[in-house]
Amino acid sequence: MVKLVVFDMAGTTIDENNVVYKTLQQSIELAGYPCSLEQVLAEGAGREKYQAIQNILQVFHHQADDSICKTIFADFVIRLSAAYQHLPVLPMPGALELMHQLRHNHIKVVLNTGYNITTAQTLLHKLGWKEFVDYDALITASDVSNSRPAPDMIQLAYQKFQLTNGNETIKVGDSIIDIEEGRNAGCRLCIGITTGAHTREQLLTAHPDAIIDNLLQLIPLLQMAD
Repeated sequence: MVKLVVFDMAGTTIDENNVVYKTLQQSIELAGYPCSLEQVLAEGAGREKYQAIQNILQVFHHQADDSICKTIFADFVIRLSAAYQHLPVLPMPGALELMHQLRHNHIKVVLNTGYNITTAQTLLHKLGWKEFVDYDALITASDVSNSRPAPDMIQLAYQKFQLTNGNETIKVGDSIIDIEEGRNAGCRLCIGITTGAHTREQLLTAHPDAIIDNLLQLIPLLQMAD
């Protein structure tokens, strides 16, 4: 029986128009390292954002200098904070309906993200989503030692809700690294969704158990899992 569903945030349950990755691209380019949004999404989607900067520079510029990464990250944090002041943030279609239905059926809802706690809480505040009303827990990159694709965030969710393994858990996310995270945590199902960072074709390279195009398509998959 499924007892826990772990959802990624931006691109999966939340629509913030890719502002984080657009801002990341801007900070990297201003530091003198040209990159496209597609490249940023390919290498950075789902990752803790400092790690995303490291990956992007290593893959596309063969650059791994820690001081450069720290400078870019500091600029990114400032720019993102300014962008969020006026950013319209919306729930993905069906997100609240699905989350409420899961909680009504005694299935815990966890939001997890490669964002830090400040960024994640800003998004939730803009949406008006509340813990123990709309979801059961928020777990961010700030809460663990190892970021995705390491399973630390999902394993922390297991601890919070006294689950011993992933056989009762489903992970849903819009990036390859979400699926890899779910696999590493031993989740019963790892499901990709096409509403965010990666295309169906990109998601397929991670071998998800299923790919959905909107959140409400999760419902029959849950029924099959039970």
